[in-house]
Amino acid sequence: MFYWFVRALCLFILAVFRRWEVYGAENLPQEGPVVVASNHVSYWDPVAVGCALNRKVFFMAKWELFEVPVLSPVISRLGAFPVKRKSKDGNAINVAVQLLKAGNVVGIFPEGTRSRTKKLLPPHSGMIILAHKANAAILPVAVEGTRKNWGKVKVYVGKPLAMKDFGDIDEKIDKKDLGELSAIVMREIKNLLES
Repeated sequence: MFYWFVRALCLFILAVFRRWEVYGAENLPQEGPVVVASNHVSYWDPVAVGCALNRKVFFMAKWELFEVPVLSPVISRLGAFPVKRKSKDGNAINVAVQLLKAGNVVGIFPEGTRSRTKKLLPPHSGMIILAHKANAAILPVAVEGTRKNWGKVKVYVGKPLAMKDFGDIDEKIDKKDLGELSAIVMREIKNLLES
């Protein structure tokens, strides 16, 4: 209930003050596990992505946000969970996989941090690991306009990618596969930004 109340409030703000536009929202599968993979340029990105999708998104968020006394309980109630970015955080992966196996949507920013330019940063492979472990679809999403405090915000939602779309993937994925598959998803995000 709290999530949908906050989402409605943010929708109002985005519509009135940011004249936002969403393209391809119908591409979100309406059931089953989905890993939402988006570019990252602003703290507003989770808000824009969450408002663009009509299913609750459980965002993986950097650990430091959960150390802010006022912010931590709010984002926790919204479904966010912490990840330690400078190490392989097995706990965060386990939480995400459990959420996905329960049929939920997990949001992740594969660049790992905000890009200070218009260029996409090299991706981390967590989105592929999660999708593989939970047999989830990956939904590429592109956000633009969130870095500024004014102007239009746009969200582009791409077509979902299933693991079978990547070809014949074995039970175990090696480092090379992870890199190549992550690059494919980032290329989809780049195409959305250029569309």
